[in-house]
Amino acid sequence: MDTEASILGEIEALKASDLDTQGLYREVCAILFFRYGITPTANKLYQYVRKGSMSAPADALAKFWGDLREKSRVRIEHPDLPDAIKSTAGDLVAALWTKAQEAAQEGLAIFRSEIQTTMLEAQATQLAAENERAMALRELDRAQQATKAATDRVLQLERDFAAERASKEALASLVESTNHQQIALESALVEARRDFAVELDKHRKALERSEERCEGAEKRALLEIDRERTAVAMLQKELALAHRHLQETEDRHRATVAQLQADLCDARQKVGVGEGMLQEMRTQSQQQADELQSLRALIVERETQNSFLECDLTARRERIAELEGELLHWRSAPEPQKAASKQRKRSSKPVI
Repeated sequence: MDTEASILGEIEALKASDLDTQGLYREVCAILFFRYGITPTANKLYQYVRKGSMSAPADALAKFWGDLREKSRVRIEHPDLPDAIKSTAGDLVAALWTKAQEAAQEGLAIFRSEIQTTMLEAQATQLAAENERAMALRELDRAQQATKAATDRVLQLERDFAAERASKEALASLVESTNHQQIALESALVEARRDFAVELDKHRKALERSEERCEGAEKRALLEIDRERTAVAMLQKELALAHRHLQETEDRHRATVAQLQADLCDARQKVGVGEGMLQEMRTQSQQQADELQSLRALIVERETQNSFLECDLTARRERIAELEGELLHWRSAPEPQKAASKQRKRSSKPVI
């Protein structure tokens, strides 16, 4: 443990210097081989340094062994050395070079195998994320189309209302029936607001339940994934229910407008226009325009709620993808790293 700590300390000191990546790898090779008697491998070098591309430690290791062989050859070919010593030293260096090459090739093969496994896992994770993103985009497109259809219906209602406004100025005897209709419409609006408040309360409670289910997620990742998927399904159902309620509200409003139009047709046959009632009818028309504006505000509020649900759904799916990635990484990690990961999660549990 002391040797490992010393190695890490020296490597951190080297990282603080102005060495380039290849120079840093070569210095680490020299520290491991000459100072600690450890044969450097590409995998071990990358674990210590973690800089540059995957081929950087292998290139630096090959350069280190080449430099060492070159320096050894110079010392062996020194003219002052006897031939027997030259031969013995040459054999020693050759044997050392062969062993070092074998160790380097073995480490490089292991390193390449680990990198290949990591790349396959990353590609699988990326493919799953792309599928989730495509599904989310399709759902968002359907929601946008529904919103556009609702907006078109509102514009059509506005055009119908503008067409009827001119004829309303000539209606005098319709004041009493219009007042009754206004009361009924206000009751419908109150009922719609009440329904909307109930639905909003249901959504809030559902979100609170979802937040409760998210507690303890770091301890049991698989269980949280199942809970999140259940929550996503519930949110999808709630989103569909909200769309359905919005459609029902629009249908009721459309029926109310149709009834108003029918009443206007009946009233045209009974009209007895009075100049004194003209200003009052204009005021009534303005009130109905205000009511239509309130209806539009209610639809906008429903659309905002739908957008919130869609954003929450997207966030949960991203959380599921993140948890699945962490689970895959945790499964592929060695047992000591798993134990260390569990210890870190227990000591750094996030506050939800």
